[in-house]
Amino acid sequence: MSGFLAVVGKVGTFLLWVLFLVLQTATRIVGSLLASSAEQQDDHHQESAAARRRSPPASPHPELYEPASASLAQLWDPPPLPHLAFAPAADESSSSSSLRRRASAPLPRADEDFVVPSSAYSRPTVGVAHTHSVSAPPLRAIETRAVPSRLVTAGGKRPRLERKYSKIVDQYRSLDEVIEALAQAGLESSNLIIGIDFTKSNEWTGKNCFNGMSLHNISDNPNPYEQAISIIGKTLSAFDEDNLIPCFGFGDASTHDQDVFAFYPDERPCNGFQEALARYREIVPHLRLSGPTSFAPIIDMATTIVEQSGGQYHVLVIIADGQVTRSVDTEFGQLSTQEQMTVDAIVQASQFPLSIILVGVGDGPWDMMKEFDDNIPARSFDNFQFVNFTAIMSKKISQSKKETEFALSALMEIPLQYKATLELGILGRRIGESPERIPLPPPFASYSTVSRAEPSRANSYRSVPSHPREEPAVNSTITASVTSPSAAESRVLEPQMCPVCLSKPRDMAFGCGHQTCSECGPQVTDCPICRRPIDTRVKLY
Repeated sequence: MSGFLAVVGKVGTFLLWVLFLVLQTATRIVGSLLASSAEQQDDHHQESAAARRRSPPASPHPELYEPASASLAQLWDPPPLPHLAFAPAADESSSSSSLRRRASAPLPRADEDFVVPSSAYSRPTVGVAHTHSVSAPPLRAIETRAVPSRLVTAGGKRPRLERKYSKIVDQYRSLDEVIEALAQAGLESSNLIIGIDFTKSNEWTGKNCFNGMSLHNISDNPNPYEQAISIIGKTLSAFDEDNLIPCFGFGDASTHDQDVFAFYPDERPCNGFQEALARYREIVPHLRLSGPTSFAPIIDMATTIVEQSGGQYHVLVIIADGQVTRSVDTEFGQLSTQEQMTVDAIVQASQFPLSIILVGVGDGPWDMMKEFDDNIPARSFDNFQFVNFTAIMSKKISQSKKETEFALSALMEIPLQYKATLELGILGRRIGESPERIPLPPPFASYSTVSRAEPSRANSYRSVPSHPREEPAVNSTITASVTSPSAAESRVLEPQMCPVCLSKPRDMAFGCGHQTCSECGPQVTDCPICRRPIDTRVKLY
C-alpha cells in the first residue's frame, strides 16, 4: 500500500511540473505577440507623421498659411487685439483694413447652406495658429459677440446698425481698473451732462431704500442722488476733457414735463463734480417738487449741447427716482404722452454722438426703463443704458465693490456706443436737426453765491449755435417760459391734482386726511404724503 501511494505522489509531482512548463511557455508567447504589435503601431505612426511632413493637407484658405519665416505683420496688423475692436476707423489705412478683413473673414464650410457671420468686433480666426505663436494681451477688458455684417442699401442711405453688445466683464477690483479698460477701448475723452429728477414722487419712493425719507433730503449723510453723483464723478471725470459739466434739473413746479432748468442763471456748467454737489445742495431747499415725469426735455437739452459743440462725443447721465409717468387710463399696449415723448427723444438722440445712462434711485418700479434699454426700435444705434442704483447699493458687499459694480453696469455699453458713432459718421460733425432747447433759470431765491469757476462752457455750448439767433430773442424766450399763463395755471391747479399720477383731481381721502384720486387710492397701501398705513378710504363727491 505504501508503495502505491509513493507512485501516485511521483506521478502528481510530474503532472504539476508539466503544467508549470506549459503556462510559462504560453506566457512567453503572448508577451512576444504584444511586443510585436506595439512595434508595428509605432512604425505606422512614424510613417504617417513623415507623410504629413512631406505633403501638408490642402487648406481652404491657402493665403493664410505662410512659411515659418513669414512676418506676422502680413497677417495681423498692430495694435494688439483689444485695440483692434475699438480703434477709430479714420486712423486705419486701406491696406491695414484689407488685411484685417482678410484675417477676420469666416472660413468656408462643407455645408454651403450654413454661413458664419463676421464682424469687425469679433476676434479674427487665423489659420496659422499651428505654425506661428501670436503674442497679444488677453481679452480681459472687452467681451464681444459677432453679428452679421452691415450692407450698404440702395440709394446710398446710411444703414441702421445691427444690435451689437460690448460688455466690460466684472473682473476688476477698483474703479481705476474700469477707467483703464475704457481707455483701452478707445474712449480717450468725452463731455458729461447731468440731469436730475425733481418730481414729487421723490417724497415717497424712498420708503424702503432710504428709511422713508425724501430722496432729496439734505442732511449730514448723503442722499441717493448725492451718492450717485459722487460715484459717477469718480469713474467718468477722467474722461471729461475740460471738467466742465452742464447740470440741469427737471420735473419741479417750474418745468413739469416741458422744460429743464440750469443750475446757474447764466447757464454756465459746474466746474467738476464737487461744485455740482455743492450747487445741488443749494438748489434743493428752494425747489417745489412736481411732475409729471418725462425724460424728453433733458434728452433734448443734451442733443442741443452736442449739436452746438460741433458733434463732440457726450455722455448724458440722468438720475431719476422712477419711470416715466403712465396714467391709469392708458390702454394696455399703448404709451402715455410722457412715454411717447421720451421714446421719440431717445430715437432722435441716436442721430447724435450721445450716450444716455439712466441711473435709477429709490424703490422703483423700473420695468418700463428696462424696455427703453432693450426694445426701442428705429434707432441708429443702441444709445440707452439703465442701471438700478438701489439694487446694487443694497447688496451685502463692501462699499468699494458696490461702487465698482455700479460703474461697470453704467459703463458697460459705452465702448461699443462710441464705436457706433464712428461707423455712422456722426462723430465730429453737426447734424442740423437738434431741438434747439433753451434751459430756464434755476428756481427763484436759489441764486446764492457759490465760488464761480474761471472757465465757462457758458456758454461753451451756446457759443457756436447751429442756427444764428440774436441774444435778445433768447432772453425773451426765457422770460416767456417763466411767466407764461400755462405755467401759472399749472401751479395753481397742482395742489388739486393727485400726488401719485399728477393727472387726475383728488377725490378720495384717507384716514390721515391726505387725498389722492379714486383710481390711485385703492392701489396704494401707505399714504404717499405722510407714509402712514391706510386703514380708511372715503370717496369724495
